[in-house]
Amino acid sequence: MGTPEIRQTGINNITCGENVVICQPANLYGCTLEDDVFIGPFVEIQRNSVIGAHSRVQSHSFICEYVTIGQHCFIGHNVTFANDLFRQGAPDPDPASWGRTRIGHHVSIGSGSTLLAVTVCDGAVIGAGSVVTRSIEVKGIYAGNPARLLRRL
Repeated sequence: MGTPEIRQTGINNITCGENVVICQPANLYGCTLEDDVFIGPFVEIQRNSVIGAHSRVQSHSFICEYVTIGQHCFIGHNVTFANDLFRQGAPDPDPASWGRTRIGHHVSIGSGSTLLAVTVCDGAVIGAGSVVTRSIEVKGIYAGNPARLLRRL
């Protein structure tokens, strides 16, 4: 029997504003957290991602590389962002070809949602368990798989 390689999780090489709260355990590296951000436990935020001021990321969420979340946003429990769309049928090792995700200001994303490489406009609400496969350009409430507009706000 072999011996496993143990890799430590933690908080490494982050840029952090004032009054930021990070609940452990968490795995954050190479990302930016602006002022008054809250990060719940069991969250991973990867390099080149930004969490805007006054935003909250609840427990068990995964924010991959190249995700920008605006100010005053709420990211529910177990929300997953994915930017490698497996265009060649397998993981793409080249970060330059991965998609980019931009979440506007005052956006709420319900628990258990998955967002691919999309843009979400200011003020949108995404219902729990939704799968966002296309950009959201109209302020409203979206839900489903794939997420669709239920009503304008």
